[in-house]
Amino acid sequence: MVLYEHNKEKYDAIPKELFRLVQKDEELHDVEFKTKPIGFFMDVWLRFVKNKASVVAAVIIMIIAFFAIFGPGMNEYRYDEQHTNLINMPSKIPFIAKLDIGLFDGGFVLENRKYDNLNDPAKYPEGSVLAIRNPRLVSGERIVDVEVDYYKYMGLDDDECFWFGSDYLGRDIWTRLWRGARVSLIIAIVSVCCNVVIGVVYGSISGYYGGKVDMVMMRITEIINAFPRIVIVTLFIMVAGTGMFSIIMSLVIKDWVDTARMVRSQFYRFKGREYVLAARTLGVRDMALIFRHILPNSIGPIITSSMIAIPSAIFAESFLAYIGLGLQAPEPTIGVMLSQGQKVLLHYPTQVVFPAVVISLLMISFNLFGNGLRDAFDPTLRGAE
Repeated sequence: MVLYEHNKEKYDAIPKELFRLVQKDEELHDVEFKTKPIGFFMDVWLRFVKNKASVVAAVIIMIIAFFAIFGPGMNEYRYDEQHTNLINMPSKIPFIAKLDIGLFDGGFVLENRKYDNLNDPAKYPEGSVLAIRNPRLVSGERIVDVEVDYYKYMGLDDDECFWFGSDYLGRDIWTRLWRGARVSLIIAIVSVCCNVVIGVVYGSISGYYGGKVDMVMMRITEIINAFPRIVIVTLFIMVAGTGMFSIIMSLVIKDWVDTARMVRSQFYRFKGREYVLAARTLGVRDMALIFRHILPNSIGPIITSSMIAIPSAIFAESFLAYIGLGLQAPEPTIGVMLSQGQKVLLHYPTQVVFPAVVISLLMISFNLFGNGLRDAFDPTLRGAE
């Protein structure tokens, strides 16, 4: 403009015919989107399904949850039903036993048996002997180890079987395992939900107001977190007795602290953003600022930490049950079954193997699932291919 004022006469002398309109005949448009626009949660879903390990983990969790819900009703045995004449039975699943692959066929090895008694139908019913192993002489007597179909050995029909075997009281391990998994999942999920609610409210108030309020509230969490879990569980058992309530409360009383600290850090991250300051300037109340404007930005870390907390709660419940501070008989949990099975581990290992496999799958799957959610909710990967 200044240049034009100084050279006005010179520029006005230029004929207008020398000028032309650039792109006069062209239509201008915005750049076309090459992909469909997607929302935040759809973007999270697309990134989550690309993590194959997390998808497999989610499928395993759903399968275990399905059996925890419907598994105890898949056969005729109740979880507390005892068959004292059928104690420590091996596992047998009829359609797998017909495949003759050496698994779930009801086979069991009887050690140190007299060879001369193998032809006695009263001791070894027809078809019960599968193989003879390790023949030897002991004090002039022929001794062998006999592999038998234990169900025929006990005189049972082909349709009578325990899919995962029976325990020292003749209770069906299949029914007890899935009922125990159900109880463990309920305890873990309920305790984690309570932890999230308490931790979100507590951490939101602490992080939003800051200053002296934050200092006092964080000191309280440090005091609570200093108490040993065993002491807390023992106190709850003395006051409320053994039961699901005591276990859940023992898991809630301390574990919400980690959620509160995480939410507090998220509030320190977002409460100074421009949109929060603008809402405060317009007169929006504190509760609306906390739960409507700031907290939704923390939903990703909250969901992720919750998923990762579930296996920790399952392990804590199983540990308490293992040392005798969990639910009492006849109610089963995975920890109770592991505690009982380890006493006969050398002779009947399947009583430990099945509960150990289920709790291992739960722990690994929830951790992989939580890791997948953490990556999917990571805002730095928003829109990444």
